[in-house]
Amino acid sequence: MPAVSKGDGMRGLAVFISDIRNCKSKEAEIKRINKELANIRSKFKGDKALDGYSKKKYVCKLLFIFLLGHDIDFGHMEAVNLLSSNKYTEKQIGYLFISVLVNSNSELIRLINNAIKNDLSSRNPTFMCLALHCIANVGSREMAEAFAGEIPRILVAGDTMDSVKQSAALCLLRLYKTSPDLVLMGEWTSRVVHLLNDQHMGVVTAAISLITCLSQKNPDEFKTCVSLAVSRLSRIVSSASTDLQDYTYYFVPAPWLSCKLLRLLQCYPPPEDGAVKGRLVECLETILNKAQEPPKSKKVQHSNAKNAILFEAISLIIHYDSEPNLLVRACNQLGQFLQHRETNLRYLALESMCTLASSEFSHEAVKTHIETVINALKTERDVSVRQRAADLLYAMCDRSNAKQIVAEMLSYLDTADYSIREEMVLKVAILAEKYAVDYSWYVDTILNLIRIAGDYVSEEVWYRVIQIVINRDDVQGYAAKTVFEALQAPACHENMVKVGGYILGEFGNLIAGDPRSSPLVQFNLLHSKFHLCSVPTRALLLSAYIKFINLFPETKSTIQEVLRSDSQIRNSDVELQQRAVEYLKLSSIASTDVLATVLEEMPPFPERESSILAKLKKKKGPGAVSVNELEEGKREGGELNGGGERGGDNSAIAASNASTPSPSADLLGLRTGLPVSAAPPSAGSLLVDVFSEAGVNDDGFLRDLEPPTESSDSLLAEGPGDSDSTPPPPPSVVSEEPAPPLPESDELLNKFVCKNNGVLFENQLLQIGIKSEYRQNLGRMYLFYGNKTSVQFLTFTTTVTCPGELQSHILHIYTCIIQLNVQAKPVEPLIEGGAQVQQVINIESLTDFCDAPLLNIKFRYGGALQNLTLKLPVTINKFFQPTEMASHDFFQRWKQLSQPQQEAQKIFKANNAMDTEVLKAKLLGLGMALLENVDPNPENFVCAGVIQSKAQQVGSLLRLEPNAHAQMYRLTVRSSKDTVSKRLCELLAEQF
Repeated sequence: MPAVSKGDGMRGLAVFISDIRNCKSKEAEIKRINKELANIRSKFKGDKALDGYSKKKYVCKLLFIFLLGHDIDFGHMEAVNLLSSNKYTEKQIGYLFISVLVNSNSELIRLINNAIKNDLSSRNPTFMCLALHCIANVGSREMAEAFAGEIPRILVAGDTMDSVKQSAALCLLRLYKTSPDLVLMGEWTSRVVHLLNDQHMGVVTAAISLITCLSQKNPDEFKTCVSLAVSRLSRIVSSASTDLQDYTYYFVPAPWLSCKLLRLLQCYPPPEDGAVKGRLVECLETILNKAQEPPKSKKVQHSNAKNAILFEAISLIIHYDSEPNLLVRACNQLGQFLQHRETNLRYLALESMCTLASSEFSHEAVKTHIETVINALKTERDVSVRQRAADLLYAMCDRSNAKQIVAEMLSYLDTADYSIREEMVLKVAILAEKYAVDYSWYVDTILNLIRIAGDYVSEEVWYRVIQIVINRDDVQGYAAKTVFEALQAPACHENMVKVGGYILGEFGNLIAGDPRSSPLVQFNLLHSKFHLCSVPTRALLLSAYIKFINLFPETKSTIQEVLRSDSQIRNSDVELQQRAVEYLKLSSIASTDVLATVLEEMPPFPERESSILAKLKKKKGPGAVSVNELEEGKREGGELNGGGERGGDNSAIAASNASTPSPSADLLGLRTGLPVSAAPPSAGSLLVDVFSEAGVNDDGFLRDLEPPTESSDSLLAEGPGDSDSTPPPPPSVVSEEPAPPLPESDELLNKFVCKNNGVLFENQLLQIGIKSEYRQNLGRMYLFYGNKTSVQFLTFTTTVTCPGELQSHILHIYTCIIQLNVQAKPVEPLIEGGAQVQQVINIESLTDFCDAPLLNIKFRYGGALQNLTLKLPVTINKFFQPTEMASHDFFQRWKQLSQPQQEAQKIFKANNAMDTEVLKAKLLGLGMALLENVDPNPENFVCAGVIQSKAQQVGSLLRLEPNAHAQMYRLTVRSSKDTVSKRLCELLAEQF
């Protein structure tokens, strides 16, 4: 046996570990472990009391066995007993065992909490740190309830040692992440913020992590941290590496703290105080200057730390988007990294420049690096770097360089990685459409795209080119000629056949005068591809053939012979057979005039959002664009794709940031909104008249409310249709990805379960009031957006989306069932200081639902983008129809709903005082009928109602049993549908 290490004196542990390591097989290891477990169990159960050393040794062995992957079901009490020891090593092992093995729901939590309280009050810094580490490692809700009020006091106490403050800050951060509702800073806020001025850098580093997390949820409460953060950052940036020796990492002073400070500042708009803003600009300039200095060390750790601060500084500059000089300097610095030998730096530089390209101040500076980016696209070995290079080319594209960029991206498609080809195709198609002034170039580009990467050209792409050709008379002849030439290739992609069939069927007469493209030549060319195509393409070609009969009567006999053939009228595919039979009959019996009417040229398509944009936004990762980017291009020059250079608001659109589908994409045409006059801005205090008669005429509130109508448009098999019917959005919408719902969204939602009017949200900038009313399965909601500042809100946009199963989507063959129809009228894009605007939202419940719709609000305030998402208070109980019932009927129906899945029950502690009148008011606000003298116990409350939806009606019964002595409630809900019972029970349990 090898020599045993003394370790900390636990010889038995060292011997056991050595034995395990010397085991030759798994079986031998298990045998040795079982032997040791039996020995430990006998020692714990023996009559002889164990001393602290023995307990520590055996608990250590159990911990080691657990870490080997074996279950441990005893020894927990012995570990808890170690917590009361006054010896550090014994207490340390006890806390270690608890942190690793004790479940957050364990019955021992109370004992553990008592031991922790004793250590926290001991004022022994070592014991306090052990206790704080244990709280952070376990992080259970019970511990948060027990210590959430104590830890802030320890953190800000003047006599607390620095090491304890660090542990307390990180412990509080852990509890806040697991139970944010229990960690209420309140009176401690200002004192926690002032930890940024602490002399100990470790305390500042730990505290800033906590402050950053708190600021993201409560920016108003912690806004004073901005000036302190700038001050601390200034001291670090201006210091020499020798000034902060303990916190200098490879000649870089406090790099981790610097990065955290810069990240904290990104939670807020630019400072309003001129002195603070000037000091911050100086810091950022100093960081950019230091990036140009020769490195003080050749070690990679030095450059990593230096570059980490630089990239965080650039992120802050981009976030503010208000300092042209800094933006251009940041762009130039990133341009130097584009040719750096370190792959990660090149990747990060490309990614950051994608965002810079959207700023009007730095767009031109980004364009100067176009050759370097093109070279990176061609020569980079790492596919992720090539992807970022393609994204940057897409972001920097404007009318001056569109042809060059599109040509380079087409060239790259030949050798592009398969994983990014589809996204590349979409980007080429969008750029070609957006910046096309010469439409012959657009047609050439798309056909070339189909030729090079036909397998990756989605239906949206060739649909779009056909829409544009149909809508523009000046390009139809050229398109017909070009597609005819493309079809003459020996092997052409099926998408090319689709485009060719459609365009020649519509405009083949424009090139029929040339003997080389006579009607019969066109028909024979198309028919030569027929047997190679799939069924949908064959169906489209048959439609093109019948169009040929109308355009070129001389081809009638030839085409009828094809339609009459057994391969068509006896085709195994029902669709092809039906088309062949019907087209043959139509061409035989219809007169020339009737045929010309039935087969007349397709009318122009209505101007809608490009479906290619919607397709691209479904792709994850940078490079997706805003729906409105194309719309702005249209408005610039008054034609389909716009005219003029990028500038103004258009340049503020971040093409690389919107990576998800537009929430406003309305594939079923359900969100056109009803015409409701906007409420005039109030001249007095904000939202004073929101709930008065002046804002909304209650008499007619729901008088004209009808169910939203579904679009009857369908995608014709013989021609492309636009699957998107979103109304044109307001101009200059910022194309940032919608922010996730605010952490307090559920809390705000719960406030409106039993009421319909009130203030939904309020911060230092914006106040949102709400007024709503429901009748059967229909509802109408008025939202009032109030500007609390004296500065205009620019590009103010709102989007209502339905997450999860609420979301509607359409396939080419059938429409999926949706749970809610939501119509939102567009809101005014500009809100003056002190003014308010109104938005109307119509809602129809199609079936029962659980998730609430999301309301995303974006606007620019002082140049900074504000992006927040709330949950609209639309819950299933809003569609209740009260039902009066006698006692006998109620309990008879109650017994009928006796299946386990039909009942949901919850026993919970009262959150508020048990006031009978308040309880009655809340139950009536729920929407059900409150039934008097029905329950034998007069203290109980029973209710009945029917949830109305378009698809079905769900009867629901409710029984609330208060226990005033125990301050507890038992809530029971029974419904004919299990999901309704569970959802109602969840909603109501939060109200009492």
